[in-house]
Amino acid sequence: MFIAQLSWRGWVQGLRALLRGERLVLPPGRAGVRGPSGPPAELRPIAKDLRALIEDLEADHRSRDEDQLAWSPATLRQILERELRGQEVIVVSNREPYIHVRHGTEIEVRRPASGLVTALEPIMRACSGTWIAHGGGNADREVVDKHDRVAVPPPPDAPAYQLRRVWLTEEEEQGYYYGFANEGLWPLCHIAHVRPIFRTSDWEQYVKANRKFAVTVQQEAQSTDPIVLVQDYHFALLPRMIREALPNATIISFWHIPWPNPEAFAICPWREELLDGLLGSTILGFHTQFHVNNFVDTVDRLVEARVDREMFAVTYRGKPTSVRRYPISVEWPPPPELLAKPVEQCRTEIRQRHDMPPEHAIGVGVERLDYTKGIEERLRAVERLLELEPRWIGKFSFIQIAAPTRTRIDEYRTYEGRVRDLATRINQRFPEAAQPPIILKVEHHQPDEIFDYFRAADLCMVTSLHDGMNLVAKEFVSARDDERGVLILSLFTGAARELPEALIVNPYDTDQCAAALQLALTMPSGEQRTRMRLMRGLIQDFNVFRWAGRMLMDAAAMRRRGRLSDFVKKPANERRSLLGRPSSGR
Repeated sequence: MFIAQLSWRGWVQGLRALLRGERLVLPPGRAGVRGPSGPPAELRPIAKDLRALIEDLEADHRSRDEDQLAWSPATLRQILERELRGQEVIVVSNREPYIHVRHGTEIEVRRPASGLVTALEPIMRACSGTWIAHGGGNADREVVDKHDRVAVPPPPDAPAYQLRRVWLTEEEEQGYYYGFANEGLWPLCHIAHVRPIFRTSDWEQYVKANRKFAVTVQQEAQSTDPIVLVQDYHFALLPRMIREALPNATIISFWHIPWPNPEAFAICPWREELLDGLLGSTILGFHTQFHVNNFVDTVDRLVEARVDREMFAVTYRGKPTSVRRYPISVEWPPPPELLAKPVEQCRTEIRQRHDMPPEHAIGVGVERLDYTKGIEERLRAVERLLELEPRWIGKFSFIQIAAPTRTRIDEYRTYEGRVRDLATRINQRFPEAAQPPIILKVEHHQPDEIFDYFRAADLCMVTSLHDGMNLVAKEFVSARDDERGVLILSLFTGAARELPEALIVNPYDTDQCAAALQLALTMPSGEQRTRMRLMRGLIQDFNVFRWAGRMLMDAAAMRRRGRLSDFVKKPANERRSLLGRPSSGR
């Protein structure tokens, strides 16, 4: 970092010297010589812009030094106003932040179980932009206006941004979402030992759906150069399509799941098309440096492109894409309504709800019912704990909240059946327990309900077999303002690289996971507090607003460089006219 600081300062000082008319390389013993009219003749047409560039870069450098400030919605708004001059922000994701579902005569508003929504929703509240997503609720069409928009969040909150819904036919949804995205790309990118399935018909629907979202982005854009945040593996083709429709747009794509090594990715029959689509991005983000490295290796292996491994940049079709690490996080501080109940009240209510005595120990897991989340491995660890430490029989229960997901896919239906059968078998094995060892809740829960469980639990277990980041781990930590509770975390999550104070486990090692449960249940309160304080401090400093802010600041810097590059490429007479100077007549 010290060398980088010196290099940066030296480069800026060199530019300033040129503008003063001094030479960069001088004979020994000679001082810089100022020209009679300041900058050299070849720099005069763009001197004003070079000075502006230096000011921009120094502002950018100062803003990076200010990363130590408390990141909040206000910080994000300041970035948009200062760094991006209030430019419009458009988010594109498959999953929508609010779903309208009809129950009889009533329409209920739900928040989906999604780490992506958890991360992006506070960002959009801060930015007041437009969120484009697939409208999948059975009452979604009833609440939109004639332009398929609805203001969100719904009452009693004040609306903060627009949700634009995109409608997909049954055939499109089946092929694009359930087929190519979730039977093909999802298992391809996750090491969970499920074979990816690729069908030409699914690919055709994937292309069609991406094209439909690209048209919607073009319709919603209020300017020729919006900032578009493209989210996840559902839209690998979308950056290129947006680039063709809006050449001046700044496209930040974020891949929320792991990126496999080149050998694994090469399985996909449309690998070149997917890479071509993603390289339409201005910035392409991943959670970890490991996934960044895998992507760069994949590009280097499979397509004709110039790869800069020092700067992690790819030049393809003559345009650069910056490939960077942006570890995602959660909102900090959590919304006050989620922390409204004191921890002791949550502990009492959750135990009463499940007919448990006050001293009964509770573990909690919160996931979608997905085969990558390691739910079976987690339940087997509970069973092993009770085998090794029979004193916990009837005194410890693990509550697994598992939201149903992708139920049209055979693998997911089979997985749900296996999880249910396993929970039943474990409970039947310990009939002497007054309270069952496993409490399986396969249903949707709202954020306030989940926080009650987080605050009531003695431990939280996250045993993903492979994950991009996993925000459940960070949500649990953010919920524990009492600085109690223990996090057991899979080493195959991105979060494990940021939260080493958790008990890090290999979810495939049942005995190790059982030992971690025993350690968590017997950990002294002082050690719990020390670990939790460290983890909470990290999440406070590296929250979701900082995640978004870093991407937006990088986008702002690239936009400034792009403007200068475009200016330099203009003919000399055009540059002079833009600078308000008369032509020399030559």
